[in-house]
Amino acid sequence: MAVLYLGAHGISGEMDRTFFFSDVQCRGHYPSYVLREWENKGYNIRMEQGDLAVIEEGKADYLGFSYYMSVVSAYDDSENAPHFGKEVPNPYVKASDWGWQIDPVGMRYMLNVLAERYELPLMIVENGIGLHEDTDESGVVQDDERIAYFANHIGEMKKAIDEDGVTLMGYCPWGPIDIVSAGTGEMEKRYGFIHVDKNNKGEGTLKRTPKKSFYWYQKVIASNGDDLTIE
Repeated sequence: MAVLYLGAHGISGEMDRTFFFSDVQCRGHYPSYVLREWENKGYNIRMEQGDLAVIEEGKADYLGFSYYMSVVSAYDDSENAPHFGKEVPNPYVKASDWGWQIDPVGMRYMLNVLAERYELPLMIVENGIGLHEDTDESGVVQDDERIAYFANHIGEMKKAIDEDGVTLMGYCPWGPIDIVSAGTGEMEKRYGFIHVDKNNKGEGTLKRTPKKSFYWYQKVIASNGDDLTIE
């Protein structure tokens, strides 16, 4: 079984450029828009006999993608501007301490875009939020902000399944335990359901303690996503 993982942190205005690689790997052929671009620019793409058959045979059976946030782009006419413009804050959503815009409706939108574009089963392989956190007097992290993030995103995911007809194979939050953030190299950018006693300097006992979200997500799993109530 073949699978393609697509990092979907947002969509630029140039949809073809955004989806080119997944278009090839999910459809099993080069899309017409890139063939036309190559022809217009005079590119001569060398292909060996059987190459196109290999692409067709190896196309993905389902699509896995990560979703954390949405991004808004504005036109940028500066000389060295990226092709998709510049990122600007979205005034209609909140953002994390690291500026990641919290947009659960955007995840439902992405599920629908990908389902329509590829007609394949989908899987959300990462979804979560990095937070600054401290334990309370009882030694537990009361991470209500994380619980709200997951409740809202899972709620939109359920709408995509129940109302929109998206075929979703599974959902995996990031992550089960606090680790060093791959994006910023920080231990204090915490994603997990389990707190690890360690700071950015590497100091701490490494004691593992379940957070409030740990028990909340247990309830979500036990109810197959039906119980998203926040206490």
